[in-house]
Amino acid sequence: MKDDCRIGLVQMESIVGETERNFNNIIHLAENAQKQEVSLLCFPECALNGYSPNHASEIATSLESTWIKHLRECSVDLGLTLLVGMVEQKSKEHKPYISHVILTPGEEPKVYRKVHLGRSELEFFSPGDNFPIFTAHGTSFAVGICWDWHFPETAAIYSLKGAEVLFAPHASPLVAGDRKEIWMRYLGARAYDNSVYIGACNLVGNNGKSKKFSGGAIIVGPKGDLFEQAQIGEDGILAATLSAERINHIRRPERTSMRDSFFLADRRKELYHELIELDIIDR
Repeated sequence: MKDDCRIGLVQMESIVGETERNFNNIIHLAENAQKQEVSLLCFPECALNGYSPNHASEIATSLESTWIKHLRECSVDLGLTLLVGMVEQKSKEHKPYISHVILTPGEEPKVYRKVHLGRSELEFFSPGDNFPIFTAHGTSFAVGICWDWHFPETAAIYSLKGAEVLFAPHASPLVAGDRKEIWMRYLGARAYDNSVYIGACNLVGNNGKSKKFSGGAIIVGPKGDLFEQAQIGEDGILAATLSAERINHIRRPERTSMRDSFFLADRRKELYHELIELDIIDR
């Protein structure tokens, strides 16, 4: 990481199909983030269109849409990178994707498409098939969406590719429980094992289709520590400055203590073929 990086994690309500309302809320929150000197601002899963698998095809938006054009303009005007969740219609021949569009001033839009779909999503969405790395404001970062983070390989791949910050946007319902407590059970391990910062955020409130979301926003440090968490009940931003010195010290080639080890540097990858070959054993 070239310099300290100030990131923002958004908790917001998104109504299914009310794209203009959601868009205006995104712009408002982005303007607030600029006042807090945020450089990278991440919104929850499907923030632009709302989250409802049953309605995916009718609410999907393309990367060439007017909404994305205006979000690009917002990114330029405010001088910050926006990471916005959307239901993406790439072509009529395929089911839409659960995507995150990356909008950086002066650059073409980039996108991450959710690789690991939940079982309730498989009927309505197409899965993505790659793990891209993005760079902006001197920081390398990546995105995994909600269910992606239950697969440890996701974080390991990103860290090995050079990502320093991992963003974890969610659309987790209220019935799943306290998001912040649940996140720390596994996101702490993802950060610790891979020496990365992880920022997670969630939808909050009602989606207009009888589903409620629990909200939540946290940042986990590269040793699995709870770096910061939101104390907001409605729409809002958790902003924090991530130390470049801390992660650069852990990832330096030489190692002086176990406490500051970059564990991935000592992998025995020649032995890991079983990870690909093995499947779940029937009991």
